[in-house]
Amino acid sequence: MMTAQMAFHPASCREVEEEALRALREGRIVERIRQRDHTLWKPDPREIADRLGWLKSPLIMTERLPEIGAFVEAVRAEGFRFVLLLGMGGSSLAPEVFRRIFGAAPGFLDLAVLDSTDPGAVLGFTERLDVNRTLFVVSTKSGGTVETFSFLRYFYNLAADRLGNDKAGRHFAAITDPGSALAELAVARRFRHAFLNDPEIGGRYSALSFFGLVPAALIGMDTGRLIERAAAAARQEFSEKQRQGAASGAALGALLGRLAGQGRDKLTFFFSPSITPFGDWLEQLIAESTGKEGRGILPVVGEELEGPEAYGPDRCFVFLRAGGDETGEEKLRALAAAGHPVVDLRIADPYDLGGQCFLWEVATAVAGARLGINPFDQPDVESAKALARKMIATYREKGELPPEEPVLRTPGISVYGPASAAEVENCLASFLGQAATGAYAAIQAFVTPTPRTGEALERLRLAIRARFRLAATVGYGPRFLHSTGQLHKGDAGKGLFIQLTADDARDVPIPDELGAAASSLSFGILKAAQAFGDRQALVNAGRRVIRFHLHGDPVGGIRRLAETLGG
Repeated sequence: MMTAQMAFHPASCREVEEEALRALREGRIVERIRQRDHTLWKPDPREIADRLGWLKSPLIMTERLPEIGAFVEAVRAEGFRFVLLLGMGGSSLAPEVFRRIFGAAPGFLDLAVLDSTDPGAVLGFTERLDVNRTLFVVSTKSGGTVETFSFLRYFYNLAADRLGNDKAGRHFAAITDPGSALAELAVARRFRHAFLNDPEIGGRYSALSFFGLVPAALIGMDTGRLIERAAAAARQEFSEKQRQGAASGAALGALLGRLAGQGRDKLTFFFSPSITPFGDWLEQLIAESTGKEGRGILPVVGEELEGPEAYGPDRCFVFLRAGGDETGEEKLRALAAAGHPVVDLRIADPYDLGGQCFLWEVATAVAGARLGINPFDQPDVESAKALARKMIATYREKGELPPEEPVLRTPGISVYGPASAAEVENCLASFLGQAATGAYAAIQAFVTPTPRTGEALERLRLAIRARFRLAATVGYGPRFLHSTGQLHKGDAGKGLFIQLTADDARDVPIPDELGAAASSLSFGILKAAQAFGDRQALVNAGRRVIRFHLHGDPVGGIRRLAETLGG
């Protein structure tokens, strides 16, 4: 079964495509991936040889579907109607994408994902959950992610208060690696079930494992159909025809790696409306895998499609369309005619995203090989975590975070960092005016995620592109720390980082332990420490960062910043 059709435009880029395919053949890249040859990436096998479990996920998970199915039928029979998944990054993105694309089937559970330490986000679920009918799925590979364990302690205590300690555990399930702290806790607290994933699968490569398939089954997706499409893509990827260099994930990765080496490292995605959320999963896979050792491919998702004049010479484009949809066809042709590299991918229906997950995992692995990096580690992520932990320790010792003085202040907005302008209204334009060739802007929003906030952030993003012709990305904190955060610190250092923080209307204490009310930290303080830690890690890595603190009305403050750029 062919799960996708691929075409590359324009004809003027044919030489690049042929070079990429030649490198595939001469380097025996597909065969070496199939053989799990770590030397394709690095001489040292660490964090490579033990990170290739995703290659066999479609086969292995086919055998685990009955276990998942029995679990889902049991929770449905007991009257559960909602599932709140507690997780971050690779543990939560695929479930969120599946819910947004497929919805919840009649008679199955609806699903939402909590991946924000913002107190408003936590309270939003607290105040509308029917705990009696809610299943909490705690999802973390390592079993010790600070955000996920904070969510767990808070919602376990909430369930214990409302249901009693003896019943709370039956409302929880875990997805984690064998032997993790969460696996042990699931036994001690009598969780309903603990799904122990293959430990050789990294978080961002885990969509086709328990991390993606258990939530998919809970909302009523046909997981057998999804995994069969993935298996078909795997068979096609490693067929003799593909090893000769035909269109495949490997060919796509070789092409993208080559283009990035030529300066076209802003990989811009457009999707059929029915599958647009898939971009969020791709963003993490590509950014966290390729952004390191001074190199990287910046994925740009969610951006409004414009004509060629809106884009600089550092762009390449991927159109992924489903079911004969022709969304953006005219602009695709215009981009190609203007000399921008364009990849046109076609799939039959949303279930072909199973095949796309596998195809893009291969493409990302091959792009990493072309860039000379290890696409399976994340060496720069720990720096921000360490600095956040230091801030939290300071707070616990002194009862407050270190004060910071703004360089400029106006009603509603305070500015922190290198502000060369004399007025707040000119700060952002002055900051972005530093952009060198190949630069990009990253908006890092440590604010409550809401539809109105999202609209305001998109307005700011488009204002940046319109005025400076820069690729601009948007991420909510701390979620983006587990997605694009590695690339921000590990790539060539051309990013301009705009951090947005805001006052919390209310805060929420984080219990120090399960089953106990004592708290030495709150979600608001954790979020502030994470924002500081990431900002300092960027500065330490030589990146340029400016922070705008939005008082009172964050949405209004974001709109005001967009207006200063003419947006």
